[in-house]
Amino acid sequence: MKHIENDEQYYNEIFEKLSLPYSEFAGIEFEDCEFNDCNFTESVFKHCKFINCQFHQCNLSLLKIPHTRFFDVHFIDCKLVGVDWTQANWPSFNIDHELRFRKCILNDASFFGLTLNELKLDDCKLHDVDFREGDFKDSVMTYCDFTHSLFMRSDLRRVDFTESTHYNIHVLDNQVEGAKFSRFEALHLLESLGIELVD
Repeated sequence: MKHIENDEQYYNEIFEKLSLPYSEFAGIEFEDCEFNDCNFTESVFKHCKFINCQFHQCNLSLLKIPHTRFFDVHFIDCKLVGVDWTQANWPSFNIDHELRFRKCILNDASFFGLTLNELKLDDCKLHDVDFREGDFKDSVMTYCDFTHSLFMRSDLRRVDFTESTHYNIHVLDNQVEGAKFSRFEALHLLESLGIELVD
């Protein structure tokens, strides 16, 4: 089993089956690294960098990420419940951080007020997620379940919501120009206007 040391740099490393819940890491830079079947539940990554990394089948629930930077990071089949993404470092000069999630569980997460253009969410479970006041222009949020997630004063222009379900997006409180919605689910957008639909 590989060990992770604070204030180190890891390049092109593969971490397999690491079980390090409740751990604290600081000042570490990971570039072109892969994490497979790892458990970092309730761990802390402080002032770290993840650049061009992939996480496969990892448990990252309740992960704390103060001042940590993510660029071109893919999460596949991961559990990321209760992660507050607002803690991370998102430099304003870079509006597309190339963050991608596929087949992940992101319930109870917060993206409040973040600028994450071209965010990719594919086939993810996003119950009770806070997207309020965020800028998600040109994102792809397809085949996702947004049950009880919050959208308010969010910039959703040109976002692709194709085949996503259970979202409650008030069209007057959010910018939705050019966004794509599946026809049946789009009826919920009209409900937010107080319109009664009859067959």
